[in-house]
Amino acid sequence: MDLRAELLKSIWYAFTALDVEKSGKVSKSQLKVLSHNLYTVLCIPHDPVALEEHFRDDDDGPVSSQGYMPYLNKYILDKVEEGAFVKENFDELCWTLTAKKNYKPDRNGNSVVSHQDAFKLWCLFNFLSEDKYPLVMVPDEVEYLLKKICTAMNVELNSCELDDYLSQEPQAQGGLTVWQFLDMVNSGRFLRGIEQEAVSMAVEEVYQEVIEDVLKQARSPNGYLWKKGQLRRNWSERWFTLKPSALSYYMSEERKEKKGSIALDKHCCVEVLPDRDGKRCMFCVKTSSRTYEMSASDTRQRQEWTLAIQTAIRLQAEGKKSLHKDLKQKRREQREQREQRKAAKEEETQRLKQLQEEKERKLQELELLKEAQRQAEILLQEEEERRRQQHEEMQRTLEIQLREAEEARASMQAEMVLKEAEAERQRKRILELEDMQERLQEALQQEVKARQDEESVRYAQARLLAEEEEKLKQLMKLKEEQEEYIIKTQLEKQVLKQEMENKNKCLEEAQKQLEEVRVNRQRVDQDVMAAQRKLRQASTNVKHWNVQMNRLMHPIRPGDKRMNVSGGGFAGYQPLLSRQDSSFK
Repeated sequence: MDLRAELLKSIWYAFTALDVEKSGKVSKSQLKVLSHNLYTVLCIPHDPVALEEHFRDDDDGPVSSQGYMPYLNKYILDKVEEGAFVKENFDELCWTLTAKKNYKPDRNGNSVVSHQDAFKLWCLFNFLSEDKYPLVMVPDEVEYLLKKICTAMNVELNSCELDDYLSQEPQAQGGLTVWQFLDMVNSGRFLRGIEQEAVSMAVEEVYQEVIEDVLKQARSPNGYLWKKGQLRRNWSERWFTLKPSALSYYMSEERKEKKGSIALDKHCCVEVLPDRDGKRCMFCVKTSSRTYEMSASDTRQRQEWTLAIQTAIRLQAEGKKSLHKDLKQKRREQREQREQRKAAKEEETQRLKQLQEEKERKLQELELLKEAQRQAEILLQEEEERRRQQHEEMQRTLEIQLREAEEARASMQAEMVLKEAEAERQRKRILELEDMQERLQEALQQEVKARQDEESVRYAQARLLAEEEEKLKQLMKLKEEQEEYIIKTQLEKQVLKQEMENKNKCLEEAQKQLEEVRVNRQRVDQDVMAAQRKLRQASTNVKHWNVQMNRLMHPIRPGDKRMNVSGGGFAGYQPLLSRQDSSFK
């Protein structure tokens, strides 16, 4: 935090104290007085012309903080030089203005901290507060400051009680204002049973450490160090105060008479010395121009001083002017990192919740798909079972018909042998029936052709059944692949959808092919029925010709000749010929 930001925090309190109506604006006369006092405490040459020019009486209305900032930056803050003024006087001016309006200690005198201690706590609050307005101090910094004060009094802070207090105050969740903080300290809730003097000493110590950058100072009554002089080489008891830039020593702990200062830089070092000249627990500080020898009261005090001086030298080497500014920045960065981790964790939790919801939704969709697939499989199995039964029934019927046809063929062949024998004996009558025999041969050829057609139809039917089984295997394979892809949907949604669509397309194509097979099988069934009709027609023709041949092959008796002769020639054969003509028709 740079000097300008520190000064602006205190000036903000002074400006808000002058804003009586809490409208965000202050009268010009009050701002003139405030600016004049700021000139004085900041040791800046007065510029009455600019002051009067900026706050002319002919301007209308009061001035807001935004309207005052240009003048404040240009004529006051831009001219401030670090080290040219006493910052404590500047803080006291702003504290006087704001405490008069806002600070309300116990009127009965039961406040834990005095008015001066309240001022120091106000300065500590400004140092540790966030760099945004209105100024607040986050709970972590409140706990840090209270722990520092309690540690200075050798008292342990009750963190649980502090957490309870912050949780009971809804306004304190985002941070405490300085007045809430002072009221909390004055309530005695965290400093119960401790005298005001002890609290005052602890606040003073923390104030010097944090605000005045005192890294280390001696403590009464055995807090003095012995220092060896440069000219007379005698040992003198001095009160030392360590800051990051210098190790100063005074005549007494009141620090009214400063005897000297040791400038520290990155080239300095501190070393432990052996006891000599009647002095014990000795150490020295080496600079580029001189070595300073000192003696502590005990080994622990020497170790504390050497570590503190080494810390100051390290800060100088790192180019840092204040230890607590660096620590404050580190704490702030840690808080920001915690907030970022917390936000990232919440975001991750939300994302996991969304993924879980999406997963549950996908599982529900998957269950619906599985149920639909099971229903489709059940329907497909029922359809396949029905078709299989129909096919078996048809096959049994065809086998029966085929056996009957074979038996008819065998009997017909036996009859043909007998008829040929009779034809040899009755060649004359066979010659008359040659035409009928040719027609009978044609009928037999039609029967053979019908049977051949039946064989081809059976072969085609077997081939269609094989194709149907192959399609069914492909369908089962597609089903297994589809189940594998369904399992993979839990990992990759988009890949699953694409593969499901492809499998559905393949399934639809397979179903289309199955429908084509069904249509082909129906066509084959129709062909089989046509072949059966032809076979029955051929069988009918064969039986008819057998009857005709039996009639022709019947022996001619003497009575028949007389009838034929008396009837006149071949008049007796006329009914037979007419019946043959009608059968061919």
